[in-house]
Amino acid sequence: MKKCHIAYLACTAALLGTGLGAAPPAPGHVVHLVQPGDSIQKAVDRAEPGDTVLLAAGTYHESVDVKTHGLTLRGMGRDTVLQPAAKAKTNPKSKTKKAVGACAAGGNGICVVGTKAHPVEDVTVASLTVSGFTKNGVYAMAADALTVRNVTAVKNGVWGIAQEASRHGEFRGNTARDNGDAGLFLANSVTQELGATDSEGTVVEHNRLEGNRIGVTVRRLRNLTLARNHLTGNCAAVFVVGDENKPKAGRVTVAENRIVRNNKSCPKTARLDALQGSGIVLTGAEDSLITRNVIEDNVGKSSLSGGIVLFKSFVGTTSDRNRISDNRLRGNSPADLVNTDTTGKGNTFVGNTCKASKPAGLC
Repeated sequence: MKKCHIAYLACTAALLGTGLGAAPPAPGHVVHLVQPGDSIQKAVDRAEPGDTVLLAAGTYHESVDVKTHGLTLRGMGRDTVLQPAAKAKTNPKSKTKKAVGACAAGGNGICVVGTKAHPVEDVTVASLTVSGFTKNGVYAMAADALTVRNVTAVKNGVWGIAQEASRHGEFRGNTARDNGDAGLFLANSVTQELGATDSEGTVVEHNRLEGNRIGVTVRRLRNLTLARNHLTGNCAAVFVVGDENKPKAGRVTVAENRIVRNNKSCPKTARLDALQGSGIVLTGAEDSLITRNVIEDNVGKSSLSGGIVLFKSFVGTTSDRNRISDNRLRGNSPADLVNTDTTGKGNTFVGNTCKASKPAGLC
């Protein structure tokens, strides 16, 4: 049986010292303790399925590729910080180049990347900060049962935490702040035009999303729950996005979130109108439930502004059979409930507490 790299009691104490109450690894699984100045990647490459790579508090200047099933990459809270490595100075006399991992080359902080045929399974990333990466803080592709928990993603160039072509994900207790696009981004694919895929019960819960362009984007997915999150200070809080591909995006539950003052102003892009003051936007989505959310003081003059907005997608796809019920809305402008998708079929507004709607009569 393999022994832990540090004494078992010390391993247990270190894990409990994170304040998370995490159980020690199962007997036979190794804890690889990494200190600032050590290589995280070397520890990850050395680890076997079920092991934990435990990062002491401090700042690490590197990116990390995770490809081992069942691996846990855990810090000791927000004071465990991953930032981009300093760019190496070019030596014109040298004919060799320093090898750079795929994650770093892509501008990402932590990458969990498998293939369609061989997804990376049961990886956990927890209790650390990823900050300042040119693209994404945490990025997953072809991951099955990825858990991202108590991660702080701050000031990354595109997405704070992102997952594509994956299923069974859990995103809990994270903070994504001041990222260039979405704080949390979940999609089928950004490089291919495909129908929505089944996320098979992915959960986004108890996260704080603040100061991003969009708090959470759910793009061309089905069977996902977004619940009990706090979203404030973004240009838009929640986007559920579909298009003309089949099957349509949908069967998304957005419940018990607090969505307040998402009034940051963001300019128009090639894919999307200017954003400001959007609470929850459904565009090209079907069979979704928007319920028991508190949505207040989201104010803007964008075509997508308002508390809860149904909007025909920019390629003309309608939103159909969505149920908007039992939400508490106030102070949103141009209205608490906005339905510009007048050709959408079967959408219902029931039991909401609000004052103004477009068209009138939805409250």
